[in-house]
Amino acid sequence: MDPGFVKSEEEVEADKSEEQSMVTPQIPSNIKMRRCGYCMVKQPMRAKHCQLCQHCVRRYDHHCPWIENCVGEKNHPLFIVYLSVQLVVLLWGGHVAWSGLYFEQSWEWLQHNILLLMSFLVIVIFTIVVLLLLISHFYLISCNTTTWEFMSHHRISYLRHSELENPFDQGVILNLWRFFCSCHLTAWEKIYFHRNNEPV
Repeated sequence: MDPGFVKSEEEVEADKSEEQSMVTPQIPSNIKMRRCGYCMVKQPMRAKHCQLCQHCVRRYDHHCPWIENCVGEKNHPLFIVYLSVQLVVLLWGGHVAWSGLYFEQSWEWLQHNILLLMSFLVIVIFTIVVLLLLISHFYLISCNTTTWEFMSHHRISYLRHSELENPFDQGVILNLWRFFCSCHLTAWEKIYFHRNNEPV
């Protein structure tokens, strides 16, 4: 699934429909927009090149080995749905495994329940991992930041030079609304320069 691959100039010319509505404002001289050193496309703000996919991805979050794909602007909401469904299935599996156990105080109990008990413990571990991952993603979404931006804040030029801690944060409700309900690509440069030029 396309996570929001950045199109080359040739692809943009061939398909103006999606990119046409995204007019990038004049960029101040202190922020240098650059070409990707790997695929040579012009990177919009918040895009990053993924070494595994060999593409630049818009609003790059991370490359997920579980789905063997990047998580970016176009598929991040679906990734949250995937994690939520995974959590529900794990909770259901944990309930089934727990209800299958029968309890008595003897060594025979362990002999009868060892596989079910091991399954339950594995399910509990995966449930904790998925729950923590889902909570961390909801936190990042509510702040309108990505995993990559959160982990590499000090190395990213548009975050390092910003006067605001997070220039894309528009409040929890608007961040969640735009994340889950927006069906078009966002011109992050507009939000960035508007927020950085607001009086404090």
